[in-house]
Amino acid sequence: MKVNIGVPEKHLQSVAEKLQVLLADENVLYTKTRNYHWNVVGDNFSEMHLFYERQYGELAEIVDEVAERIRMIGHYSTGRMVDFLKLTHLLEQEYTSKQSEQIKNLLEDHETIIRFLRELITEFADQQKDLGTSDFVTGLLRTHEKMAWMLRAYLSR
Repeated sequence: MKVNIGVPEKHLQSVAEKLQVLLADENVLYTKTRNYHWNVVGDNFSEMHLFYERQYGELAEIVDEVAERIRMIGHYSTGRMVDFLKLTHLLEQEYTSKQSEQIKNLLEDHETIIRFLRELITEFADQQKDLGTSDFVTGLLRTHEKMAWMLRAYLSR
């Protein structure tokens, strides 16, 4: 059934395409965080293992919310890893068990997503006239800023 929410279909199509990129970024970041959770070592193993678990838990919720937002505006969500890897802004680094490298990599990814979200907020509101999705990504921005802050705190030790 066609979506009739006061936003023209061509605008919803554009919003959905940008959200697909965000969905790819979120999935790649989720997978990287999960990988670090599995492979962390060090004298604070338990702390970092739980820290990464909390972070990937939050990211799992974000992934679901982004996919559902795409569906809410009348489009199908990307769901294959091959597609995510084509769309993402993020890079996969070599395996590392060094906490400082793991944290630095995750922080860089969150900051990349934060910058992309800032672009989307204004584009969705001003160009696409989709205030609902603009508000949605504003909430994601705050979540990523908090997660980045938590990661940054580990680097300043």
